[in-house]
Amino acid sequence: MNKKMNLLIFSGDYDKALAALILANAGREMGMDVTLFFSFWGLMLVRDPEKLSFEDKTPFEQMFGLVTPKGIEDLPLSKMNFAGLGKAMLQDMMEDDKTPSLTDFLNGARKKGVKFYGCKLSVEVMGLKEEELLPEVEVITAKQYLEDALESQIQLFI
Repeated sequence: MNKKMNLLIFSGDYDKALAALILANAGREMGMDVTLFFSFWGLMLVRDPEKLSFEDKTPFEQMFGLVTPKGIEDLPLSKMNFAGLGKAMLQDMMEDDKTPSLTDFLNGARKKGVKFYGCKLSVEVMGLKEEELLPEVEVITAKQYLEDALESQIQLFI
């Protein structure tokens, strides 16, 4: 039986997303089954910038859509963001060390078969539509997430 890792991603911060996706890729490389469950701000990691929509949304949902990150590369740092300067410095350091970008880690997880789930309630509250998310994302309930998490040997909240 394969070991299983389950990560609940609540944060929409660049550095925390980086940590989660590094773990997801490493887990798959070790042969683990890996599940990522995105809730609230974490949904910004799997928002497809090419599929943003304002149709059939309330004015609040439309305004929220305008001010939130459009995709994974728009995420701010959790600390020392300095209006984006801190993030640019981190990205330069990553490039100097030949570290893959956040998008590279996301695409690696997609290619490796990491399971992507979005929290149904969070999607609704945040005014998102399923079609605005990456195609790999399946929207499920909190109960379905917990059923999946109960089968995991490793459970992390990021």
